[in-house]
Amino acid sequence: MTLLIAETFRVHPGWLRHRQGWPGRLTPQCFLLHESAFWRDRVATSSSDHNMDMADTWFTSDFHFGHFNIIRYCNRPFANTEEMDACIADRMNAHVKPNDTLYFLGDFCMGSVEKVAAYRKRLNCKTNHFVEGNHDKVTRKSQSVFASWSSLSEIHVGKQGIVLCHYAMRVWPHSGRGAWHLYGHSHGNLPDDPLSLSMDVGVDSHDFCPWHFEEIQVVMQVKGIAREQSSETRVISE
Repeated sequence: MTLLIAETFRVHPGWLRHRQGWPGRLTPQCFLLHESAFWRDRVATSSSDHNMDMADTWFTSDFHFGHFNIIRYCNRPFANTEEMDACIADRMNAHVKPNDTLYFLGDFCMGSVEKVAAYRKRLNCKTNHFVEGNHDKVTRKSQSVFASWSSLSEIHVGKQGIVLCHYAMRVWPHSGRGAWHLYGHSHGNLPDDPLSLSMDVGVDSHDFCPWHFEEIQVVMQVKGIAREQSSETRVISE
C-alpha cells in the first residue's frame, strides 16, 4: 500500500511510513495534507477561485468541547479543557472560512445550553450542518444555532455522493455505486479498511484539524485503486 500511494501521488515512500501517529501501520488516512503543498496552495488562493460546491466544503467530528475526561480517554496532548477547546477552535477557524460549509459529525460539547451557544459562537463558519452523536443530548436542544440537524445525512458534493453518520457502517446507501461514508465516534482507533470507501473524519485522526473535501478525495482515490487491484487479483487467482 505504501508504494501504491507513493507511486500514485509522486511522494517518497519514507515520507509516508514516518508520519506522526501512524507507526508501523500505514493506511490512506496517514496523509496529513495540511503540511503539504496542498495546504500552502489553499492558503494562497481565495475561495472565489474555487468551485464552491467542492473546494469550500469541510468535514470534522468529535470536538468534545469542555469534556475533561476525553483528554485522558483519547490521550489528547492538552493539560486542561481550556487549552483543548482553544486549539480545536483556532484550527477550525484557520482552515474553514466564514462562507465555507462545514459538516460536523457529532459529539460537540459537554455542559449547558448556554455552553453550546458559546462554543458555537467560537466557530467562524456560518453554515455548520450537524449530524448527531451520542454526546449531543444537550446540544440537541440548541438545533437552531446550526444550519441543519440529522442523525444520518446523504449529501452530494459536486457529483460525489456521501453518507454522513456519527457511527461507522459496514455498508451504506449506494456503497456499491461509489458513494463515500464519513464517520466519527472512533477517535482514530477503529482500524481502517483500505478497500472501503469510508473514513474517520474526527479531529483525533487529523491533528485536530478539519478534513477538506479534496483531501478526502485523495484518500478515496487511493482506496479506489486498491479496490480495483484487489478485484483484478481475485479474478486472476480464480
